[in-house]
Amino acid sequence: MIKVVAPMAGITDADFLNKVIPLGFDVATLGGYSLDAPTIEASRKIIERGRKEFDFPLDEIFSHIEGEVASIKKFNSDVKVSANVRATTPQPIIEVGNINDLDIVEINCHCRQEEILAIGCGQEMLKRPDLGDFISEVVDNVSCEVSVKIRANVDGVDTLKIASIIDDAGVDYLHVDAMKMGVFDADYGLLKEICNNVQIQVIGNNSVNNKLNAQKMIETGVDGFSIARGVISGNLDFNLSDF
Repeated sequence: MIKVVAPMAGITDADFLNKVIPLGFDVATLGGYSLDAPTIEASRKIIERGRKEFDFPLDEIFSHIEGEVASIKKFNSDVKVSANVRATTPQPIIEVGNINDLDIVEINCHCRQEEILAIGCGQEMLKRPDLGDFISEVVDNVSCEVSVKIRANVDGVDTLKIASIIDDAGVDYLHVDAMKMGVFDADYGLLKEICNNVQIQVIGNNSVNNKLNAQKMIETGVDGFSIARGVISGNLDFNLSDF
């Protein structure tokens, strides 16, 4: 069972991840990072209204990520390092996917901040008619594994259809935030359907903040689960070695 530290904007940098990896995580996710002019500008707008977000200029972001990867590998060589990234075109994502020692590049089809949606990124990516081609271009041109993180139950989006498109694009992991509006728990039924209909590894996300919910997530058939807010304090209320 794969245990992943999920990305949290403005929080999951190397310093934070090096502190929490010893809790028992197999994959540590940096980011999310904006990689091109439109996404960087959107991030700055988000910061201006008071939300925490990573903010690096275009001429620094790639070397910054490279340094963060090296910092984690220096102390945790047996842990896979992932970078969650967003861009309006595949090329910047490909550049990150060829960084030395990066194990996984994760395409962000998940963010729901309005500034990101306005430029067609984040969960708005799920509505792109060329989503499969976008992802396949990344897969075909990087030296690491590829993950795609999606938000489930987005209005106007068939999550199962999107999962199938991502599966066909040849990625290694589908990372699903199984969010359902009005429900304060993960959509375990949808996760089970996804697991029954794709061949790639599925990482379940949402509401894994205690042992019971982790077990419920596992019972859907996922290959692993990710934790974000549950580890923000630097501690966990349960033991990952139990899974």
